[in-house]
Amino acid sequence: MYVGRDLTELSMIKKEEWKDSELEYFHHSLMQIMPYLNVEGHTIQREIIEEIERRGGLTRYEADWTHGTRISYD
Repeated sequence: MYVGRDLTELSMIKKEEWKDSELEYFHHSLMQIMPYLNVEGHTIQREIIEEIERRGGLTRYEADWTHGTRISYD
């Protein structure tokens, strides 16, 4: 569950000042409703993607079948 600033508050500050968790949450949320977004929504989503790319991409915080939660050295 996301606990943080809402999109109304975040829209008043630059994307560079958003936390990684905020970028990740709203990227995921907007991707799920992408077909229903208007031009302004698409612009916000594009800006979020550009900021994520500028920061070097998303990081993985959970494990799955091919990735663990800790780096292991052989």
